[in-house]
Amino acid sequence: MTPTLRQTFHVSKTWNALHPKNVQQYGLTFHFLFPFVLLLPDKPATDNYFSSMVSSEKIDAPAAPKPVGLYPHARRVGNLLFLSGIGPRDPETDGVPGLKRSPAGNYTEFDFEAQVHSVFRNVRAVLEASGARWEDLVDVTVFLVNMERDFHTFNHIYAEYFKDNQPCRTTVGIDSLPTPIAIELKCVAVINS
Repeated sequence: MTPTLRQTFHVSKTWNALHPKNVQQYGLTFHFLFPFVLLLPDKPATDNYFSSMVSSEKIDAPAAPKPVGLYPHARRVGNLLFLSGIGPRDPETDGVPGLKRSPAGNYTEFDFEAQVHSVFRNVRAVLEASGARWEDLVDVTVFLVNMERDFHTFNHIYAEYFKDNQPCRTTVGIDSLPTPIAIELKCVAVINS
């Protein structure tokens, strides 16, 4: 027997009774998935149930650096475009712009500004391969490996790129990234087509 969503995510009858419009008459149920409340149809919870509601398309961008793991550059779900973490690596050489290392692995040259400009070029390449534009960005999460050193520089360059379109933004300081880069962006866009 396949469980229904109501059985999978138990909902208190008290909540439905307190709600001014009892949504069960429309075949819908409230589901609590902290911190969100979802309103979903009462249907069997099968593996392809949600995929049948909204299609999902995997997107690989040839003009962007190859991912360092098994994941696409982006995934489109409805009119939302979710970009995987995008760093500043050069798509042709796989090198990090503005970064040179000695044979022992020590940095001999570091140019954070070059990495910022490169990460924006790479994000744009993924957007274009997905049928989106820079202006379609609605949310940007920034990961910096050295917040104290790099935040002000990043903020200044970011303002140059987002004069007209101003998506929501979160900047997070982290210890490291999988490659020797100093910045990575995670973006969401809305494609109006």
